[in-house]
Amino acid sequence: MKIQKIKIFSSLILILNLLMVNVPAEEKELNKDIKSEGLNIEAKSGLLMEVSTGKIIFEKNSKEKFAPASVTKIMTMLIAMEEIDKGNITFQDKVTISETAKKMGGSTMLLDTGEVRTVEEIIKGIAIASGNDAAVAMGEFLGGTEQAFVNMMNARASSLGMMDTTFKNCTGLPEQGHLSTAYDISIMSRELLKHSDILKYTGTYMETISEGRKSPIELVNHNKLVRFFDGCDGLKTGYTEEAKYCISSTASKDGVRVLAVIMGSPTYKIRNKDASMLMNYGFSKFEKKSIVEKDAEVDKIVLDKSGERYFIAKAKEELNIIVEKGQKVETTKELIMDEDKKSYNKDDVIGHCKYYEGETLLGEVEIYTDREIKKSTLIDNIKYNLKNIFEGAI
Repeated sequence: MKIQKIKIFSSLILILNLLMVNVPAEEKELNKDIKSEGLNIEAKSGLLMEVSTGKIIFEKNSKEKFAPASVTKIMTMLIAMEEIDKGNITFQDKVTISETAKKMGGSTMLLDTGEVRTVEEIIKGIAIASGNDAAVAMGEFLGGTEQAFVNMMNARASSLGMMDTTFKNCTGLPEQGHLSTAYDISIMSRELLKHSDILKYTGTYMETISEGRKSPIELVNHNKLVRFFDGCDGLKTGYTEEAKYCISSTASKDGVRVLAVIMGSPTYKIRNKDASMLMNYGFSKFEKKSIVEKDAEVDKIVLDKSGERYFIAKAKEELNIIVEKGQKVETTKELIMDEDKKSYNKDDVIGHCKYYEGETLLGEVEIYTDREIKKSTLIDNIKYNLKNIFEGAI
């Protein structure tokens, strides 16, 4: 009987251990050094990323689903920027505001039914004022209806590998099943950052739109970090009663760009504190390292057997990488150029140079010639060979 009680007790302990929500092993390992430095966040979920490599530096419940609130609009802006880059729309295209867009609750840029604004102005309304009316107007402009646009959003999320995200609208207003994760938000945020023009808008603190209006539209950025955190130029805040305070924030310093995602923070002050702390930590751990400077010598290209005909191949642009501070980088290079040319003009772009660390491609730069020069001819080579024969005979 006693043995049976011990077995029952042991089984209960095992069941309790299995039921406990444990932090994943990889997340524990990732955060071990950070916590030893006293860094932690009060929000329910968060993530810190170095943007150029996508390296995750810190995460807390990063794959747990939460309501993303207006951080949703990062996807709205991403699709808009992609359509612009594809040439399907332009910043100056006209968007007519529908009754549906005008009636949107929550934060708005106070658009009127029938009002006509440019795509750029609508993007400003989304990026700066977090306008739900602007987001719906953009969705209707690109998708025909908001629901059709939401389908586009979900398709794009799927293609990016955002496996734990479901969008129900393009605004982030509360709706059953409208969920995402800090990890997924970091994916779409990093994708949006590939469209650097967006930072002109997300990094603006105040803007006035007055053309064609009796009363100007005054836009004030909901992301106060763009004003108070050095180098912060985006991306998007969010708040609903369900989601609490959220943000996907990014900043650049000394060539390093970091991204901090915060979800489920109890107050906006704690949200901003957590995001600032994470971004500062990222800057303390990474640095820019130069691989080659613009106009620096890449290689000496010899064009004849004597070595007297040559030019210096130079880098047309700089190449930098982001590494952890103190990390040594040993590189090798591979020149790929047009070797069939018989002559070269000064400043001709004649190929490119790839830089590797081991087998990993770090990047490449175009290379150009530093002088005008011709390749040696067949006669030149015969003369050189005869000269060597005679000198050898002597």
